Amino acid sequence: MTTSTEPSPAERNHKIRITIDGQSFNIEDRHFTAAELLALAGLPAAGYDLTRVGKHGHVETFRDEQKVNVKNDDVFVSVNQQGTVA
Repeated sequence: MTTSTEPSPAERNHKIRITIDGQSFNIEDRHFTAAELLALAGLPAAGYDLTRVGKHGHVETFRDEQKVNVKNDDVFVSVNQQGTVA
């Protein structure tokens, strides 16, 4: 009996879980653009940035076509680019 080094279909289609604005999504384990992730959450990239909220208060913001290396259990929030002044 020989073992194959080829990944199984299940491994090729590995899913990870992320959260955007409190909504959980199961997505492919690959790079996405910020625009793709915002669209997944139903938001237009034109008016929003995507921010990853990490441990210890670390944040990382992505814009439009910027690549995002997503990891399982990443937490993102959308940030409206149009700040209002009171």
